[in-house]
Amino acid sequence: MRSISQAAWPAVLQDPSGQRDQTSYSSDGRKGHGTAVRGQTMVIDKGLGRNAFSDLLETAAGYMDCIKFGFGTAPLYPTDLLLAKIELAKRCGLTVMPGGTLLETAVQQNVIPAFFRTVCRMGFNGIEVSDGTIELSRKLRTELIQEGIRNGLHVVTEYGKKLTGSLVDAKELLQTAEEDWKAGAAMVTIEARESGVGVGLFDQNGECAHSVLEAVSHTLGDISRIMWETPLKQQQVLMLQTFGAEANLGNIQPSEVLSLETMRRGLRSDTFHFGERIEPFVYMI
Repeated sequence: MRSISQAAWPAVLQDPSGQRDQTSYSSDGRKGHGTAVRGQTMVIDKGLGRNAFSDLLETAAGYMDCIKFGFGTAPLYPTDLLLAKIELAKRCGLTVMPGGTLLETAVQQNVIPAFFRTVCRMGFNGIEVSDGTIELSRKLRTELIQEGIRNGLHVVTEYGKKLTGSLVDAKELLQTAEEDWKAGAAMVTIEARESGVGVGLFDQNGECAHSVLEAVSHTLGDISRIMWETPLKQQQVLMLQTFGAEANLGNIQPSEVLSLETMRRGLRSDTFHFGERIEPFVYMI
């Protein structure tokens, strides 16, 4: 179990919202506060070296839940470096997985069994099942989810296409999510790519199509098993202001993990209202 010693700071400065200092972890690794589920943070690693990766974990492991080696970067590392990064992440209690595009490549190249053997041999403890670039039948999507679970992997899925201009269809998302959850997926991620522009919920400037977001949230109802890819700050702010600190946010840049955590806790002006003062303010010299 992950923990960070913060005894040097008063509790209300560690977490003005009064929630993070009471964070607990359920048996499936999800953050909780009493009966409320705390939001998960998924970080995208697009090529950190050993030292930078180690520094990231030393600084921010307690504020992350999952690290994804973006797209098809995993096979490009020297094997010893890849193994070291995976082991370091797992020591911190994190889910570590290759990008969904790598599994899509395995499907395209007809080497699905080899993909799963290699993922397990390398020590990954999670995978992402997606069809952002290719087309997956419902049957094959379900089979990939179930194969991941049979191999002891934490399985998340992704909904949406990477093609510029592709928007979220709320009814299709609900149908896909329900089928994915039924197959055993832990979380369904809504595509926004690593750029956060021109796809999913966001336009070419990275601004949200509010009517689409409203339709999605209304149609889904419970969004506790939805992860929103929000690589840009204004997108993170929007989701936190809309759904609260329990929003699950993904494709967070390594350099932005602590910045995001301050917003979850009300330690940044954008979400300062998350921290409510219990006692009247009294100025003391």
